[in-house]
Amino acid sequence: MQGAARNFFTLAIVYGILGMSLGLHMSITHDHGQMPVHAHAMVAGWLMSAVFGFFYHLYPSVGRSLLARVHFWLQSVSGIFLLVGLYFLLAGNEAIEPVVAVASLGFFAGMLMFAWIALPVVWGSVGQRDMVAARAS
Repeated sequence: MQGAARNFFTLAIVYGILGMSLGLHMSITHDHGQMPVHAHAMVAGWLMSAVFGFFYHLYPSVGRSLLARVHFWLQSVSGIFLLVGLYFLLAGNEAIEPVVAVASLGFFAGMLMFAWIALPVVWGSVGQRDMVAARAS
């Protein structure tokens, strides 16, 4: 495994460990105030990153493209700011809300970028996949 596939699978594992750790902490303390952060870590972090990694593993030439690297960094940086910002927002720090908003928009932009990368590949023929991979490099 290499390129964006390896990066996204590594990121998925980190999100999974952090999300599960937060879930255990909430269970032990009986304080479930951070449930939205836990849910975002597990679904937006663990699940989405694993799906992205699986796609790039299936199409390695696309996973080695510049567009895939940009997608990884946009998704990673915005996801980190989203989770950290949401954690502090739910802890009562309302001043962090603009950071959460910008991070959410960045995360959404990453999903749109993935759609731009993936849909032509999965709906196209082998020749079109190669063309998309060349365009994305």
